[in-house]
Amino acid sequence: MKVFGIKTTASLRQYIISTLTVLVVALICFFTDQFISYKMSALLLLMTVSFLAMILDIIPVLLAAVLSAVIWNFFFIPPICNFQISNAEDWLMFLLYFIIALVNAVLTFKIRKAEKEARDKKEKENTIKLYNTLLNSLSHEFRTPISTILGAVDTLQENKDKLSVENQDELLSEIDNAAIRLDRQVENLLNISRLESGTLQPKYDWCDVHDLVNSVIQKLPEQNTHTISFNAPDNLPLFKIDAGFTEQILYNLLHNAVQYTPEHTHIDVQVEHLSDNCVITISDNGTGFPEDNIAFVFDKFYRLPNTKTGGNGLGLSIVKGFVEAQKGTIALKNNEKGGATFTIAFPAKTTYINHLKNE
Repeated sequence: MKVFGIKTTASLRQYIISTLTVLVVALICFFTDQFISYKMSALLLLMTVSFLAMILDIIPVLLAAVLSAVIWNFFFIPPICNFQISNAEDWLMFLLYFIIALVNAVLTFKIRKAEKEARDKKEKENTIKLYNTLLNSLSHEFRTPISTILGAVDTLQENKDKLSVENQDELLSEIDNAAIRLDRQVENLLNISRLESGTLQPKYDWCDVHDLVNSVIQKLPEQNTHTISFNAPDNLPLFKIDAGFTEQILYNLLHNAVQYTPEHTHIDVQVEHLSDNCVITISDNGTGFPEDNIAFVFDKFYRLPNTKTGGNGLGLSIVKGFVEAQKGTIALKNNEKGGATFTIAFPAKTTYINHLKNE
């Protein structure tokens, strides 16, 4: 009943809109009859019906067409204020007006309906394509770490007595790395799902970004050959932000930089307090991004052409989602001397440790 009530209210609103619109246009034509002929009034009323056909359902539009024909006959065709038509030419004009108004209303509505169906079909095709991309990505991304784990476990079980301690440690390390990769993929999927559903909301609290950045750097894979430096002012205040969101943002950006830049690339992290914003920049001296692709790097499942395998194109889209959830902005640009820079800015309250202790 509730759905029916909503639908009835919407339909009633459309009937009111169609009726009032025709009446308003007719009144304007009636009080300006000294400037426009009754034939011009017919054109204006036909235009009104055409406009209504672009925004309303078919029945309210047909009502507008019939109402406009009756009004034009009664108030505009001589002699006015009655339904008599004095000559054959006006009779023909009235019949043509009535037919054209009805046909115009129906055709415009059908064209709009066909456009909507075509748009829905295209959206459905895009959705199917998106899910196919996701399934293909997941089938690869999940299979690789799972196969690594299963293979290492089988080797340990079947050859436990034959393997040296070093070989066992190496296999356990492979299991650990594969499990971390698998956990990261699952976490990315959960995060993107929660962001899109709106169930993941920021929880603001005072955060020492200096400690947060150092913690994220410690969590990066130990076997990487990159040099990561972190620079922040000594007097950096505490920021009221969502520490969990910000940690995920930093980890995804740094992990991407480690994974997709050449070995021995230098990565620099900076944090500043600028104009009531917490500004974080992450830059590297790698190869940068193709200029034509920069506009798409934050899209879901988007991967740069010719990049090495690994990842499902969700990392940067999650970064953008977490940034925007905190009402922040993120920008990417290539550096003049090579590499790229991500710049994140959060509007955030600030305080200093001494002030916080005194509160």
